[in-house]
Amino acid sequence: MPWKESNKMSQRLDFVGRLFRGERMSDLCREYGISRKTGSRKNSRR
Repeated sequence: MPWKESNKMSQRLDFVGRLFRGERMSDLCREYGISRKTGSRKNSRR
């Protein structure tokens, strides 16, 4: 299976979309390798 290509903007949109659908911030931050502080910042900029 080929690697999935993505850029920073598509990852950010995916992150915020998953938050909007109800996934937990801490789980997503761990998956994306970012701190909760950074995750909260990304969430507040939607």
